Amino acid sequence: MKVIETANAPAAIGPYSQGYVVGTMIVVSGQTPVIPDTKAIPEGIAAQAEQACKNVGEILKAAGSDYSKVFKTTCFLSDMADFKAFNEVYANYFTSKPARSCVAVKALPLGVLCEIEAYAEV
Repeated sequence: MKVIETANAPAAIGPYSQGYVVGTMIVVSGQTPVIPDTKAIPEGIAAQAEQACKNVGEILKAAGSDYSKVFKTTCFLSDMADFKAFNEVYANYFTSKPARSCVAVKALPLGVLCEIEAYAEV
């Protein structure tokens, strides 16, 4: 197993890694829309979805993978009313249409509106 760590995505805010490569697979921990260099959180679901997708992409890249190799995502929304707007952004990144679960949760870390975890081939 190999830990994936990159400064191009937000550092973990708890006792976990950004990602792990196990064999030919990478597991990307849930990525929130924190901007890595400023620690700011964009306003609104579209901007937050965009940043969360970018953060996932940076971890995939650090592991030698990319969006086209993602086969499963789990998406968390703080409000299911944001589902359509979230999907519009998500579809621009995950063009291969990986298997996905998308659920609404009561709250997310740092008060963000969305979080994305991913599984991909390296």
